[in-house]
Amino acid sequence: MADHIIDAKTKTLGRLSTQIASILQGKIYPSYNPKFSGIDRVIIKNIEKLQVSGRKAGQKVYYKHSGPLGHLKETKYADVFEKDPSWVLRHAVNLMLPKNKLRAKRMRRLIIEK
Repeated sequence: MADHIIDAKTKTLGRLSTQIASILQGKIYPSYNPKFSGIDRVIIKNIEKLQVSGRKAGQKVYYKHSGPLGHLKETKYADVFEKDPSWVLRHAVNLMLPKNKLRAKRMRRLIIEK
């Protein structure tokens, strides 16, 4: 089991999350097999200095729907990142992992230090 320590200071959100997703799946090893969850942990530092490219900071929107008609909630990226920057990265990595039973195990090995 190896720990991968990544500094998010100069990284963009999308590129960092794809790198984390491939490490969590174990795709960096020649013995990769999709039915195994992988063994490596990823530790992220300096999450507050994470960047997004272009005008995404003002235009990107997260949606949440509670079910009944008309209950769609919208939240801007800047507001979410100001409140909890680790949620933004966890959400991006979670969406990049395969949607199967191993996703929860893989997400537990993502550690974000403040």
